[in-house]
This record gives sequence, C-alpha cells and structure tokens, in this order.
Amino acid sequence: KRPNILVTGTPGTGKTTTCEMIAKLSGWKHINLSQMIKDKSLHSGRNEEWDCMILDEDKVCDALEDTMVEGGNVVDFHTCDFFPERWFHLVVVLRASNDILYPRLQKRNYSTKKVEENVEAEIMQVVMDEAKESYKSECIVVLESNTVEQMESNVKKICDWIAKNDKK
Repeated sequence: KRPNILVTGTPGTGKTTTCEMIAKLSGWKHINLSQMIKDKSLHSGRNEEWDCMILDEDKVCDALEDTMVEGGNVVDFHTCDFFPERWFHLVVVLRASNDILYPRLQKRNYSTKKVEENVEAEIMQVVMDEAKESYKSECIVVLESNTVEQMESNVKKICDWIAKNDKK
C-alpha cells in the first residue's frame, strides 16, 4: 500500500503552493480539500459570520476513502483532527510568522476579523496541537514556511521522504 501525506497549517502558511510543487515533482495526486469541498458540496451550508463553508466531515471522509486507500496522495487542508489516522503516514504542519502571515491573508481579501482569527490561531499553535492530538509524534513534521527558500527546502524534504517511502 502506498503512503499518503497530509500538509496542514493555518490558512496562509503555504499549503496549496507546497502541495502543488510536491505533486509536480513526485507525480503524486494533490488533493486541495477546500476546493473539493466546494466543488462536490461536501458541506452543510455557509457560516456567514466566519465567511466559510460548514464542513460535513462524514461527507468528506466518504468522498476520500477510495482515493486514500490507493495511496500516493498529498492532501492539503487547514485542519486535521477528523481524518482517520490510518490514512496518513506523514503529517506536515506548516508554520508562518505573524508578520508574514498577516499580509498574506490580507491579500486574499479576508475580513479583518478573519485575518485576526487566523493569525491568533497560528500564535496559539492550534493546528500543530490538533496534529499532535490526532497523530503519532513520529509521523508529524513541523516546518517553517515564511520564504520561497524555506518552501523549496520543505518540498525537497517531503519529496525525499516520498522517494524513500513510496512502494509503487
């Protein structure tokens, strides 16, 4: 069975860009879960206060099950505590410093409330703590993602892991 990788982190830490680069270099399938949730209506409506979709975890897991069993997937999503642990062999938590994260989120035209909520979540290490509570520590890698150089280094590290662990 081929492994799968989860790349998680607060919005704006570089998950999608990192995963796109990994997929291009490794030939693995990139699953942009936020996009898939919108495209396949794997939600139960919209939360207007937080300007986001209300995740239907059961629909998401049902939609992903067969693909995840095949392996060779790099999944990108901003939360990680509802996936079956058996799906992921490597969980990468991307981190970014506040002075980098804040302007990245502003460029997305997020409301001030949404920007501040996400920066606060990064300060409080919400996603990292979620990963530590949901997966074995030996599966988790925390990587800084502030610069292009760090992102490229992260992609190389993950692709090296794939080369060592992928049993095609």
